[in-house]
Amino acid sequence: MMASRAIIVPEHLGEQELDWLLSVGVSVPTIVRPSMIKMATGTKAPDGLFEPTPAGDRWFVVETEEDLVFWNPRTNIFATDVAHAFALGEEIISAAATYSFDSTLNIFAHPLDWLHRKRDGIVVLPDQWHRAFDRLRDAPRVALAESLLPHYRRHMRPARVPELFVMTAQRRAQ
Repeated sequence: MMASRAIIVPEHLGEQELDWLLSVGVSVPTIVRPSMIKMATGTKAPDGLFEPTPAGDRWFVVETEEDLVFWNPRTNIFATDVAHAFALGEEIISAAATYSFDSTLNIFAHPLDWLHRKRDGIVVLPDQWHRAFDRLRDAPRVALAESLLPHYRRHMRPARVPELFVMTAQRRAQ
């Protein structure tokens, strides 16, 4: 039996957080689409999950298809709600429009880079690069931030391959 966890209900951005996002060059349409960036107060637990606590830091919250991703801009630390998320913006990976007209899937190194480009791409969560091959293997083209090249090269291979046995041909008796 699993212990129950608190249900996280992100709140709307406060004036201070909204002002900060605008001051660093994030546009209002980017803040509200495709889903509104919200806030939560808490900490990152040792298992990588977000723990809501009134005495914690303020974290930006971005919804993914199966999870909530929490980003603390002061420390650049990430947490998730249920450990399903691979990246910010991951829903764009399988969208056909991402690659239309020879376009690429953009992989950004930092959430602010992603927000400045109007969420046109993804930010791989730092502790999720081991999932890169499986999540990106079908992407026909990617454009990668130069600082991420070592991570990309290290992780863009299968996590494991099957053990190989060779079946030899039987010689016929003459």
